[in-house]
Amino acid sequence: MVDKPLIRLSQSQLQTLEACPRKFQHIYLEQLQPPPNPLEQERLTWGSNFHLIMQQRELGLPVEPLIATDEEMERAIAALLTTAPELFQPQIQSWRSAEYPLSWESQGYLFTVIYDLFIATPATAQIIDWKTYHKPQNSQFLAQQWQTKLYLYLLAETGDYTPEQITMTYWFVRNTPPQKVTIAYTQEFHQQTQQELGDLLEDLNVYLDQYQTQGEAFIQVSPSAGFCVGCSFAARCDRLGSDQCEHQQAYEVQPSLETIAEIAI
Repeated sequence: MVDKPLIRLSQSQLQTLEACPRKFQHIYLEQLQPPPNPLEQERLTWGSNFHLIMQQRELGLPVEPLIATDEEMERAIAALLTTAPELFQPQIQSWRSAEYPLSWESQGYLFTVIYDLFIATPATAQIIDWKTYHKPQNSQFLAQQWQTKLYLYLLAETGDYTPEQITMTYWFVRNTPPQKVTIAYTQEFHQQTQQELGDLLEDLNVYLDQYQTQGEAFIQVSPSAGFCVGCSFAARCDRLGSDQCEHQQAYEVQPSLETIAEIAI
């Protein structure tokens, strides 16, 4: 009997699946990619460079050559060091790592996360995430995103820390000065995430079975949810005319956590 290969899932895939299963099908099963948005690509490139510089700095490697030609990058890093010096000062009985990977297997799925900066002491565990877009006005939405839920959940499931010992802090480095949002984890939050993850995986199992055995497409999100507006697959899904779809791609939408660049390890 041949074992079924593990299916890898990231926070961005979970976010897409929850928002619109049909979009998940287009991107991750059919490998369809929307045309690149120049403004978005520029932001992602800047974000990738920022993550690389912070990793280099944490490793004690020189970063000056990487920021010498980018004044905005130099200002952002200097402002972060000034605003949050405690993040970069050695702490007694602490362990820290940049771009720290963590994996967890469940129900035939392999979940992977990468913490931009992980700081642990015997009593606490901090997940730090660099964000290179401006802090959202409604910061409560961060706790509802799968990046937050999965990052916290995996650490509690795989480590020796209770949920109450774990926090996750987003630093919005392009704000002036940089601003942060810290999310404290709880046992209730953990159980809620466990239930939501289980429900989402049950749905995915059904979608995959029907797709693979019957050729049935994943379900579409309701137009009333508002996700079709600006979606590159709106025309393919018969939700907008092709001319409207092209028009929607012409402007930049609010960045979501699913488009945050991470450095591959």
